[in-house]
Amino acid sequence: MKIEQAKLNKKNKRRNRLIFRSVILALLLLAVVYALVTNITADRTIYRAGDMAPDFQLNQVNNHNELETVRLSDYKGKGVMLNFWGTWCEPCEAEMPYMQSLYPEYKEKGVEIIAVSLDATEFVVDKFIDKYNLTFPIPHDTKDQVRDLYKIGPIPSTFFISPEGEIVEIVEGALTLERLESYLKQIQPSES
Repeated sequence: MKIEQAKLNKKNKRRNRLIFRSVILALLLLAVVYALVTNITADRTIYRAGDMAPDFQLNQVNNHNELETVRLSDYKGKGVMLNFWGTWCEPCEAEMPYMQSLYPEYKEKGVEIIAVSLDATEFVVDKFIDKYNLTFPIPHDTKDQVRDLYKIGPIPSTFFISPEGEIVEIVEGALTLERLESYLKQIQPSES
């Protein structure tokens, strides 16, 4: 009797082990399928020169500019310099005075500068704006919506967008005054 009971117990243990292993294998298989489907359907669009710039809307935080929100599509017909930056970024800080010095002249010529702040808090952005007397629109991307939309890696990153909404040039890294002005000239609306 004990031998038969031992054989039955051993058989039950094998069956339970097989069920347990089968469940684990099924869960792993489901996890792999989920990961594959998620990766295949993820938006991996990286924008290049020649692509249309995706539209976005953010709240504007610069008190020296009258806009409350910034929506890219509102600038159709104007050239747009779309800059992504942060107050902690030294190259970003180095190019800001160049952007401000050219802004009044190029705004008159139909080119808008939009500098999207990637900072965590508005307080540090306000201090930075005041330090450099910045007057162009500075939307605050608090939830990284636009950063993710444009697939921004290193900052500063700048997109130069034509009056028709097409990306003309993408520059990663700080711009010199001369390079900045040459790109602004490229996106300036033609006089009709």
